[in-house]
Amino acid sequence: MTAYKKSYGYLPKPVKKTVDEIVDKLEELSEVCECYEQWCALQNEVDSYYHDKPKEKKKLSQEKEFRQIKNAVIQEAERIRLGDITSEDADLTGYDEPEQLWGESYDCWELRQIIRDEHLSLADRDSAVEELERLAERGDAHAQFLIGQLYRDGPLLIPDSRRTKHWLVQAAKQNLPEAQYALGKLLLSDDPEVRDPDEGIRWLKEAAAQGNSWAAYWLGKEYLTGEVLTKDTAKAVDWFTQSAEADNQYAQYMLGKLYLTGQGMTHDQTQAIDWFSRSAAQGNQYAQFFLEHQDDLRPPSVMLAATRLLYHMSRIFENHVLPHSSTGLHVDRKLRRKIQEKKIAMGHKPDDHEEELIQTWGGMTMK
Repeated sequence: MTAYKKSYGYLPKPVKKTVDEIVDKLEELSEVCECYEQWCALQNEVDSYYHDKPKEKKKLSQEKEFRQIKNAVIQEAERIRLGDITSEDADLTGYDEPEQLWGESYDCWELRQIIRDEHLSLADRDSAVEELERLAERGDAHAQFLIGQLYRDGPLLIPDSRRTKHWLVQAAKQNLPEAQYALGKLLLSDDPEVRDPDEGIRWLKEAAAQGNSWAAYWLGKEYLTGEVLTKDTAKAVDWFTQSAEADNQYAQYMLGKLYLTGQGMTHDQTQAIDWFSRSAAQGNQYAQFFLEHQDDLRPPSVMLAATRLLYHMSRIFENHVLPHSSTGLHVDRKLRRKIQEKKIAMGHKPDDHEEELIQTWGGMTMK
């Protein structure tokens, strides 16, 4: 596939046919079939305002609205060809840093509550930020960490990577592992003003030595990819194991993948299933999907690609934030908005259509 641009539109016809066949095979999965059926039902309801005859249902591969699925299939095929190990942790941002830390002073805790309370006036919250910075200047490590986060993320302070680094360094030097981890991430970022990979790795190791599972997980990824550190799968497994044993679901999932594929280590199906199970028990959807379909797909690289594909397809169906179904997939909200607009145009009140849209199909409730 390297001879062509990795997009469906640029593929020769025989390869397009193969991609279509894969998409149609994915449609046979109950999770995908259920979601597509509901999307079609909503689409037909919209079309019924213009046409008497319902539109004939197309195969998923022929529905232009979901062209993105074909490109996702192509991307996964390329990953399989290259033997890439991916981490599936795009939803990690913000989840890896606790909102409140053990040992936080009362003054810092009180200011944090004011700063995070969006119901308070902006003036009150700004005053709390100013007081927090004064507390940080007096040496409070937790205040230093929080003010560093505010300079990094906003919105009450204008993002400033140099100030972020300054305050995270102060807190990290006081052995606050959460600050050491945040500092390590910052120094490994692509921000040219603060990037310092060697120092970033050093601070991650400091945090991991104090039991921070996220730092250990990050180090595992760095050893696995070889982008900053010399690639060393054995060391990656050691760091992932340290993180996983501290109940980090992402590290547990990564260990499952490594044991399953046997890349750089001995293949161990039992260990793989154990780590996938522990990760799924904490809500990891990729691990859960693998466990549900482990007997359906071969080889392991295809099983793992399928977990990513299903998640990506759910995001394509979703389009906007929607109520979760029992399968973890979503239905397109734009269709429901179109229905609402058409009914209002026909003289309905803005809210008298709601009951008609509350339906439950196949265990998925839509409101």
